Amino acid sequence: MSNSLLIKIVYWLPRVLSVAFVLFLSLFALDVFDYYRGWEVVAALFMHLLPSFVLLAVIAVAWRFELVGTVVFISAAFGYIWLVGFDRHWTWYAFISGPAFLLGMLYFISWAAKKKYIK
Repeated sequence: MSNSLLIKIVYWLPRVLSVAFVLFLSLFALDVFDYYRGWEVVAALFMHLLPSFVLLAVIAVAWRFELVGTVVFISAAFGYIWLVGFDRHWTWYAFISGPAFLLGMLYFISWAAKKKYIK
């Protein structure tokens, strides 16, 4: 595999996967349709999608400044564990914190690669 292809993969992987992660998190907002009717759905859907909107803003900033993505996604991973509590089975954390931590590391690798190979 050539260096230029590897650099492109390292550049695009955290960006594409972070958008996919936001889409995954947004799926959890769809449960509002079971509990609310009428205009209540709009307010509830907005509240449930608020974390996704914040993460999309973070992704927009991290697109240019990878260290922002590193700090926010790793902080979100540990913050989720702390917020949920430590008394749950490890799989409870794995589906949210695992991908968030991985994305933080991928943004860090992208930042390091940009610093090393792109001058």
